[in-house]
Amino acid sequence: MANPFFTQSKDFTPEALQRQGEADAQTLQATFDLPAAQPAEIGRMSYEGTILKTFGALILLGIAAAASYMAPVESSYLYMMGAALAGFVVAMIASFRRKGSAALTLVYALLEGVFLGAFTHWIEVALDVPGAGLQALLATGVTFGVTLALYRSGKVRYTPKFQRFLMIGMVSYLVFSLINLGVMLFSSSGNAWGMLTGVTVAGLPLGVIIGVVAVILACMSLIADFDFIERGVKAGAPAHLEWKGAFGLIVTLVWLYTEILRIIAIFNNR
Repeated sequence: MANPFFTQSKDFTPEALQRQGEADAQTLQATFDLPAAQPAEIGRMSYEGTILKTFGALILLGIAAAASYMAPVESSYLYMMGAALAGFVVAMIASFRRKGSAALTLVYALLEGVFLGAFTHWIEVALDVPGAGLQALLATGVTFGVTLALYRSGKVRYTPKFQRFLMIGMVSYLVFSLINLGVMLFSSSGNAWGMLTGVTVAGLPLGVIIGVVAVILACMSLIADFDFIERGVKAGAPAHLEWKGAFGLIVTLVWLYTEILRIIAIFNNR
């Protein structure tokens, strides 16, 4: 026997069932007509998300840099060393994490902002190189733009050979930096740059040559950052990796600015 509820209900007459079928078809078609979900709506990595996170971190870095730049130059060295050491620790922690971290990225940006502001102020005042910070900032922006344009054009790609060259260059630069740091700490010459200005090659301070090499390595590192972001977006990687991409860009931009600023300082104190 049929269920009285179904047989007596107006909602289950043939006409009503036909209308429901039409309504369902219309609803289904409307659903298909909706725009596709964006990466951010489904928790996937996107260019927009990475850019927003990078800009947010850069704004925080800029605020911290402005604050430390205004501090007395006598305390700049303390700010530089403290922020540099703390930033290094945070960078190591963030680098070995598989997931991107908003907290670590923002803390790193804050610490590096303190370092860059104090470092810039010290160079402009203690070494008497006025305007060095603005020059380095403009040069960093131009270098970033040119590197991005070359990457977007497809003329420069992150190939296995490129990766090996970058790795060798980074390790070599790290070894030299550690040796130079030892010279700066234990040498009695009182030279602020160690071997970077105490040694000349073809009439140029070694620091200028090493600085140019470091800038090239930093540009190559930017290519690696762009490749990481592009591959992550295309692969539909989790959205938390946007913070990883932003962190990589911040690290490289800080390094690039520091090297350009140091080249300017060495040239002006020849």
